[in-house]
Amino acid sequence: MDIERELKELEQLEDKDIEIKAKVKKNHKIEPDDCFYRIKFTFNNYSKICKIKNPDIKKGTFLIVPTQYGAEIGIVQGRITDMDDVLYQDELLTVIRFASAEDKVKFSSNIKKEKEAFDITLKKINEHNLNMKLINVHYFLEDSKILFNFTADGRIDFRDLVKDLASIFKTRIELRQIGVRDECRIMSGYGQCGKHFCCSNVISELEPITIKMAKEQNLTLNSLKISGTCGRLLCCLAYEYQTYIEEKKRFPDLGSKVKYENEWFIVEEVNIQAETLKLVSQNPDEVRILIVPLDSIEYHKNRR
Repeated sequence: MDIERELKELEQLEDKDIEIKAKVKKNHKIEPDDCFYRIKFTFNNYSKICKIKNPDIKKGTFLIVPTQYGAEIGIVQGRITDMDDVLYQDELLTVIRFASAEDKVKFSSNIKKEKEAFDITLKKINEHNLNMKLINVHYFLEDSKILFNFTADGRIDFRDLVKDLASIFKTRIELRQIGVRDECRIMSGYGQCGKHFCCSNVISELEPITIKMAKEQNLTLNSLKISGTCGRLLCCLAYEYQTYIEEKKRFPDLGSKVKYENEWFIVEEVNIQAETLKLVSQNPDEVRILIVPLDSIEYHKNRR
């Protein structure tokens, strides 16, 4: 029963809300003098790739780029040198222009307004007795709307809250329910490794992380060790997953027969990093357990 309970707990660490997408090259229109930069939006910590015909843009530069809400400020993180990052990107943003002094003033002003709006909205949530957690508030550059990100255990009827907020702020209101991984991405912080959360500092888009990734890397399936602050599986489990898949092709399968020093053994365990195998002898009269190098055995792939 303990094993079954542990397996159920591990399954709950997988993020079911994120769709697994096959990575395919996109037919982006790219010209020879296009330069590509990664930019970040402060309101959700998402990063995107944009293109502009300028090879000398510095990190930290404010650019105006198009979004579904209108023009918005993106902050340059660095130039893209690996074209695969560009070709596999779902969307490439074309820079509208460099942010003006007026844009930067408004950006700073909006940050102050967001803090005030956050406090007001918290009070309204309590007045309506809604079981929801407000994460952040964002004023868009063109004043097209105000975005309120929140988390909740289930669906929330916030129609009356929206009416109240619209009457207070005199603009369009959008309340968006996000997941726990998005919450950590927006709030940021430090992981158990001592470094910034990968979701807010390294990866551009959240990807599904599965228990299989931990199993393939021979990691201990301990929920405390392989889960992050968000309560879901660590993003970094995906970093070396494909490498382990490729490396395992060089090894015999678990349970298969291999020959070592003219004696047949069963493969009980493989260590990809050390390139060793744990073997158990087939002699019932003298059971031997050995740790041997991969290149010291003879075997035929898929032989049982």
